[in-house]
Amino acid sequence: MEEMEEELKCPVCGSFYREPIILPCSHNLCQACARNILVQTPESESPQSRRASGSGVSDYDYLDLDKMSLYSEADSGYGSYGGFASAPTTPCQKSPNGVRVFPPAMPPPPTHLSPALAPVPRNSCITCPQCHRSLILDDRGLRGFPKNRVLEGVIDRYQQSKAAALKCQLCEKAPKEATVMCEQCDVFYCDPCRLRCHPPRGPLAKHRLVPPAQGRVSRRLSPRKVSTCTDHELENHSMYCVQCKMPVCYQCLEEGKHSSHEVKALGAMWKLHKSQLSQALNGLSDRAKEAKEFLVQLRTMVQQIQENSVEFEACLVAQCDALIDALNRRKAQLLARVNKEHEHKLKVVRDQISHCTVKLRQTTGLMEYCLEVIKENDPSGFLQISDALIRRVHLTEDQWGKGTLTPRMTTDFDLSLDNSPLLQSIHQLDFVQVKASSPVPATPILQLEECCTHNNSATLSWKQPPLSTVAADGYILELDDGSGGQFREVYVGKETMCTVDGLHFNSTYNARVKAFNKTGVSPYSKTLVLQTSEAAGAHETKPMKDTDSEEQTLPFPVPSERLPLRRMSPFSSTLNLQPSFPGRSYFDFRSSPHQLSLHSSLQSLNAPGCNFETQSASYSQLVDIKKLLAVAWFAFDPGSAHSDIIFSNDNLTVTCSSYDDRVVLGKTGFSKGVHYWELTIDRYDNHPDPAFGVARIDVMKDMMLGKDDKAWAMYVDNNRSWFMHNNSHTNRTEGGITKGATIGVLLDLNRKTLTFFVNNEQQGPIAFENVEGLFFPAVSLNRNVQVSLWAPGLRACSGCYFKVCPGAVKSPQAPAP
Repeated sequence: MEEMEEELKCPVCGSFYREPIILPCSHNLCQACARNILVQTPESESPQSRRASGSGVSDYDYLDLDKMSLYSEADSGYGSYGGFASAPTTPCQKSPNGVRVFPPAMPPPPTHLSPALAPVPRNSCITCPQCHRSLILDDRGLRGFPKNRVLEGVIDRYQQSKAAALKCQLCEKAPKEATVMCEQCDVFYCDPCRLRCHPPRGPLAKHRLVPPAQGRVSRRLSPRKVSTCTDHELENHSMYCVQCKMPVCYQCLEEGKHSSHEVKALGAMWKLHKSQLSQALNGLSDRAKEAKEFLVQLRTMVQQIQENSVEFEACLVAQCDALIDALNRRKAQLLARVNKEHEHKLKVVRDQISHCTVKLRQTTGLMEYCLEVIKENDPSGFLQISDALIRRVHLTEDQWGKGTLTPRMTTDFDLSLDNSPLLQSIHQLDFVQVKASSPVPATPILQLEECCTHNNSATLSWKQPPLSTVAADGYILELDDGSGGQFREVYVGKETMCTVDGLHFNSTYNARVKAFNKTGVSPYSKTLVLQTSEAAGAHETKPMKDTDSEEQTLPFPVPSERLPLRRMSPFSSTLNLQPSFPGRSYFDFRSSPHQLSLHSSLQSLNAPGCNFETQSASYSQLVDIKKLLAVAWFAFDPGSAHSDIIFSNDNLTVTCSSYDDRVVLGKTGFSKGVHYWELTIDRYDNHPDPAFGVARIDVMKDMMLGKDDKAWAMYVDNNRSWFMHNNSHTNRTEGGITKGATIGVLLDLNRKTLTFFVNNEQQGPIAFENVEGLFFPAVSLNRNVQVSLWAPGLRACSGCYFKVCPGAVKSPQAPAP
């Protein structure tokens, strides 16, 4: 039961939940804590008053994210109280877990004086302290959030089992120990709060005050309040909406809010979700049992390592003492190595014990909490939290996946001392692995017919020689840096095929592989030369020269099926019109005018020459684009996208099945050059806020793009846009999107900048500077938005480096079969 205590404490105040409410993100908050973290915008900051007052300076400039205060974020439905600095006259408080708490204007009134929550001021916003998702409250305020009566029952039983002292429910800061309970108000009071909020006069004089222990018993014996509908407070829940995943009353159904939704009986869904949670707990229970056994095994390993270490040291000392003075100098060195190996093994095993103990304690706490929830007989309350619990149980079970319950270290010391060398070879005395009975594996053979490149990634395949009788425990693939530098390991494992992503375009890499087992490693294979994408439609294979060294160079084939350019496929291109092509600048049209012709399925365009702001320009020679253009073709990547993302049109079109924002990345990452791509808004309903930009491969996929520090994005609604990185909103710009709008993204890694365009016009200033590293195209959206990647050829947006002449971009022709 002790592990479950973390599940029962509020993330804001750090105490047991008091009157918990359920936020839309399935997390819980104390009702008083929820009121404390509300962010309110003064009426003087409203858009209407701003229009009336002109450009006057606001009295609320302490909000440091936007000159329009919270409205600039609230208009789009996203905000973060964590980014605001409190006013000088209202110092903010911090809860034990670092959540910023805004103190209320006055102490909350007692329950008997305010049976319902006071109306929340207009434009109030609350942000979950756990997932940091923000929500603008409606007219109901906090009353719109359902009460978590199941959690209240679990906390009550837990406190009874621990005989914990009851706390006052009206203390503003750290709650004091309660001294009385009012049976009519159903509130626990400490002495100061009782005198202040429940004086023994007037109507309150007739209330009966009892000791806290007696009040706890009477509260437990009294029937629990039935959960009522948040929209119709006098109605009890009677049905369950499958689409909305929430209990509803018959009046909700009569009003037609769920007319097209699938609705089922509350009792049936209660039993179904209890069954699902029980089944999920069975799997998690098996994992917990395995973890306990695994911890026993690890603790046994500690003892075995100690015993083997003592035995090994004794053997080593005996052998070293048999040698003369010359061996004694070497003995100290050998003992030091044994002790180092001993400490390393112990450290690895102890670290794994610590890791597994923490994870097991968390798993056990979740199990106990779920079991207590299952004991509850409140269908409505249970269904409000069952989905979140089922997801957590499955997620926790997945964390005990393959490899977690495998020891990271063996107990044996696979070393022995060879004392046969002569005295003149004492300086060469060292450990040898005599316990290995087999020799090193044979040199792997690269399978050229299965190796290929695509854009800036390369796939390599290898195998053991057919007549090899020595098994390999794994393989080590090494790659240089693309500039002739030192080799480094990029893969270690048992697989015989590996795809390396994130390579530089138009670069040459050397690759080699070797095998290993307990005895040692094999010699390296022959060196394979890789050439990443350097020209559109480059079908030739570069011949490679064999060297006299052992590491021979082999030609690298490019499969023909990956070479033809797909019609209308999105791409990012890199141009340079210098004769020697030393660099890779995207828009280097400044030296001389050119007319570019994109052959086959690509498009054609006439680019202006020296005068970038006029549409009249001279044109010179026709340049073969295949000698100038490096095109990175990409679509959206289903493998790395969130599970709620829906793909179509050969992964060029995406939407989402959830109302929450989900992230999808492009398949290709960029680390140098200048790249431009566009996205078309196919569907735009209910004014959502899609976000567009770039991100690292490990960006969070279950929140809006730009909420974490792994993404740089612009999110936009039907009226305006903002730039966002690491949850910091900047540069509010007027001008939004509608169905059919086009969003352009220009990633200039030469200048280390990121710029956005809306309908061929630059949106605001340069969004981000000093961006460098490996970036993937990224989009976040919900079910109200559908976007498609679009290939506008080499057309750049006005306001960029050059403008496109009208009629220059011709319709693409279908490629020849």
